[in-house]
Amino acid sequence: MSTQKIDKRFGTIAIEKRFIAQEELLEALKIQIAEELAGNERRLIGQILIDNGHITVEQIDEVLIAMGLL
Repeated sequence: MSTQKIDKRFGTIAIEKRFIAQEELLEALKIQIAEELAGNERRLIGQILIDNGHITVEQIDEVLIAMGLL
């Protein structure tokens, strides 16, 4: 990841673009935390959202473009 400042987080932008609902983001965050506490490798929020069927790869790319990461 670049050292540039990212003004908005992935989930915030995905909600603003109406790709996901706030509840879906909160569910993904809970999963991410639970997995980390269990000692599993950290998965990105976008990957969790894809695995749960809440977002597409194309939508993730659009969010990353909005973040200036693609």
